[in-house]
Amino acid sequence: MTEQSPDSNDPRKSEQYTTTQRTGTTYTTENSTAQKYAVKQAGNDDAISHPNQKSHWWVWALGVVLLILGIAWWTHRGGNSEAKASADPASRPVLISTATAHQGDIGVYLNALGSVTPVYTVTVTSRVQGEITKVYYHEGQMVKKGDPLVEIDPRPYEAALTQVEGQLAHDQAVLNEAKIDLNRYKEALDRNAIAKQQYDDQQQVVLQDEGTVKNDEGQLANARVNLVYTHITAPIAGRVGLRLVDPGNIVQANSTTPLVVITQLQPITVIFSIAEDSLSQIQQQLRKGKKLSVDAFDRAQSTKLASGTLLTLDNVIDPTTGTLKLKAIFDNKDSTLFPSQFVNIRLLVDTQRGVTLIPTPAIQRNAQGAFVYVIKNDANGATASIHPITPGTTDGQVTAVQGIEPQDVLAVNGFDKLVDGGKVTVRQPGKGNGRAGGQQSQNGSGGANGNGSDNSNGNQSSAAGTSSSGTSSSPPGQGSANGKSGASQQ
Repeated sequence: MTEQSPDSNDPRKSEQYTTTQRTGTTYTTENSTAQKYAVKQAGNDDAISHPNQKSHWWVWALGVVLLILGIAWWTHRGGNSEAKASADPASRPVLISTATAHQGDIGVYLNALGSVTPVYTVTVTSRVQGEITKVYYHEGQMVKKGDPLVEIDPRPYEAALTQVEGQLAHDQAVLNEAKIDLNRYKEALDRNAIAKQQYDDQQQVVLQDEGTVKNDEGQLANARVNLVYTHITAPIAGRVGLRLVDPGNIVQANSTTPLVVITQLQPITVIFSIAEDSLSQIQQQLRKGKKLSVDAFDRAQSTKLASGTLLTLDNVIDPTTGTLKLKAIFDNKDSTLFPSQFVNIRLLVDTQRGVTLIPTPAIQRNAQGAFVYVIKNDANGATASIHPITPGTTDGQVTAVQGIEPQDVLAVNGFDKLVDGGKVTVRQPGKGNGRAGGQQSQNGSGGANGNGSDNSNGNQSSAAGTSSSGTSSSPPGQGSANGKSGASQQ
């Protein structure tokens, strides 16, 4: 039996349709509806039994992030430990160079700025008038005393000399005639042939003629001198300057225009000034009869130009500056000193003997004072320890100190990493510059090199007027200060 679908809007028909489903008339439709319901019910049950299945991805993401953070924290912790270990100066040795303290002599110097002054400087001018005919010298020539320089036309003076000689001969003849007459008058007077008055008058005539002859002789000498003045020669030995005149020029007698300037170079002097407070030290040595040595250095204070001795002191102190002028003399055999040159002077006042000498760069300073790092070797290796010292006289790269013993090994570099009690590694010769500066000279300066051996030299190795200075490092927990090493007197 076929039945039409009920109208969904009619409740009665809907009820009838449901009844028909129950009776199996529309089994196929009912079965399809049941399947759909079963599928929907199964989906609901699965959703109920697995409610968080779609949100499991963030759990895995959180785990990965935590794992990455853990690895990064562990790596950062290990890196900090290594950084702390590397930042600790005592954890690893510091590579340094060393020098050995030794006993020796060091000079006490006064440093000053001086000016080279020639012993003689001559400005040659003409003493006669005339034309220059010859110039014998060359610019910059070294001349000896008596060498010809300039010649002036001598002919006018030769003629004047001839005239004077003729006048002298005439007056000498007149004098001789007057003397003959005097002898005649004397014989006649003895015979009472003439009056005594006539004889006396003849005596005065002779005296007048003698005066005339003497005057002629003076004019003759003057003419000869003027003739000599036409041949100008070097009055001293020295160096000729630039040429100031040429042949053909007319020069005037006693003119202020120079013909040539000669400067003596050997020997030569240097004038310098020192503070009046240092005068007593110098006078004390001079009273003992000592000759004080003086060294002249160039402007850069790196090269010694010459060595000489103190010549004299001025007789008054300049009240405006409180300084006293001193003069030193130098042989200047190689002409290294030049007139009006500015030089640095080192005057050796005294020599301290048997003192402990160390390289100046080894001295460091902090708020407590000066100190050095002494290197000691033990079973655990080489270590650096701080020793306070008292610096004394400084001579270039060498300083006399108190507070350590000779043969103590000192650090001369690496101070930015050195600490008290820290381990060190000494740089071996040939693997670095282990030289610690300074040379020990025979006239009072001392020095040491990086391998602990002394180096002697007769010349001063330091520049004039300088004391080694630098920035000093200090151990942890202590202040630092900059200062000069030693007490080289200024």
